Amino acid sequence: MIMDSQMMVSPSTHKTLQDCTTMCQKTFDILLSHQDVHFRKNQLKLLLDSATICEICAKFMDRCSILIKSLREYCAYVCEVCGNECLRHPDQESQMCGRMCLNCARKCRAFAMQLGGGM
Repeated sequence: MIMDSQMMVSPSTHKTLQDCTTMCQKTFDILLSHQDVHFRKNQLKLLLDSATICEICAKFMDRCSILIKSLREYCAYVCEVCGNECLRHPDQESQMCGRMCLNCARKCRAFAMQLGGGM
């Protein structure tokens, strides 16, 4: 772990955020061609939300923002909601993305807890 301005940056957590961003974006693109796309509006919106919050969170980590703890907690929430929604769908892409999002949520929560009190 790298210490900078009393903020810990874990390379594995950062990579998880990047991987989750990519997975959610790819899953979104793939699902647009599915026949049942009209029944997946919630999933599609959550995929974009998850990709966006993970990307933003990685950027906040890069600059050791003092707001990272709060953002990581929110990122965990968004990824968990997205992951659970994805797991409701039986296709392979949704299942893989769901597992990735839930893993990202676990890492975000652990990282936020590691930072302790404060913002």
